[in-house]
Amino acid sequence: MSTLEEARALARNMHALGGGATVRRKAAARELARREPFDTNELIGHLLSLARAGQAPATCVLSDFMAALDQEAEHIPHVDALRRMAHVQSLEAVADLFAQGPARKELDADAAARADALAANQSLGHLKQQARMTRDPDVLSRLATVSNPAVLRNVLINPRLTEPLVVRIAARRPARPEPLVEIWKASRWSVRHAVRRALVFNPYLPPEVGAKIVPLLNAADLRELVADAGLLPALRQQAARLLLEPAPGTPPGPLVLPDGEEF
Repeated sequence: MSTLEEARALARNMHALGGGATVRRKAAARELARREPFDTNELIGHLLSLARAGQAPATCVLSDFMAALDQEAEHIPHVDALRRMAHVQSLEAVADLFAQGPARKELDADAAARADALAANQSLGHLKQQARMTRDPDVLSRLATVSNPAVLRNVLINPRLTEPLVVRIAARRPARPEPLVEIWKASRWSVRHAVRRALVFNPYLPPEVGAKIVPLLNAADLRELVADAGLLPALRQQAARLLLEPAPGTPPGPLVLPDGEEF
């Protein structure tokens, strides 16, 4: 069986797997971990191509593999070698997934101190309980600026939390990176298209997270991302590369954008 056919079969099997997002993410991590880096990269490359070609199983499971690369990296023993190997293999769309470095913008110390003023006189236990139980959307929104991940996780499981409010939190600028990362980790919300858009278009999002979200966007989002000069060039280049992704099994051509822009 060719690696392309293997990728198709794996996408079908993963798509049929029950148990929720956590189970699929861990299953994806096991699939990535059991292969050598060369084969892992080929598998990821084929899944990216199949998803861009609109093949439903691959489109559905791609988010599980992106989440596995980010959230299950400690269970993938060769994950640090994947980017280096991807360049050697000329799999630039795979190498793009391992972006690193600072976000386009970062919250300054004074703004961070103001955001933490909310929590200054309250215990962590009280903040967590309030985050989990409050019915006030404004309180939820303010609690989402606290840097402690435990508070943020409780905000995200509050039954009163709505998608529009999550989008508002994800799009807030200036922003700490912690709330944005926690939203990405929350499977209840990170599967929502509007939430993904808000995250990836936020210049305060760490690039290692943004690079995992870009392949999950549709073509219109990718074109908008390429045109947004306020975002990291690496993410814009990644979006451009995906827009020009060849059909599965076809060798990639040069990265030339329709307007002639070069990165």
